[in-house]
Amino acid sequence: MPRIDIDQLTENDLIDLNRRIVERLRFLHQMKAHSRMLEFRIGEQVSFRPDGREVITGILTRYNKKTVTVITDTGHQWNVAPAFLQRAEESKGLKKPDLRVIPKPEK
Repeated sequence: MPRIDIDQLTENDLIDLNRRIVERLRFLHQMKAHSRMLEFRIGEQVSFRPDGREVITGILTRYNKKTVTVITDTGHQWNVAPAFLQRAEESKGLKKPDLRVIPKPEK
C-alpha cells in the first residue's frame, strides 16, 4: 500500500482525509457486525453475559442495524451487539423454548 505523505496536505485535505477514514472504519465495523449477526438465525436460542451479571438466555427475534433483539424467557427485551452472542447450549440444561404461535384477538 502506498504511504501518504500527510506533511504535504493542507488543513482542508487533512479534514477530508479524516472524514473518509472515519467513514471507511465505520463501514468495516458494520460489515464485521453484519457477518457475525448472520451466523445466528431468527428464532434461535442464544446467550450473552452483560457486565456484572449472570448469563442471560433468550430467543433472537430481530436483526437491527448494529444489534440483534433478544427476548428472554421472562419477557425482557435486550438489544445485543452480535459480538457478545453465543449459541445457548442445551447440554448445559437450558430448556428449549415453546415457540407456539398465539393468535392476536380480533377487535
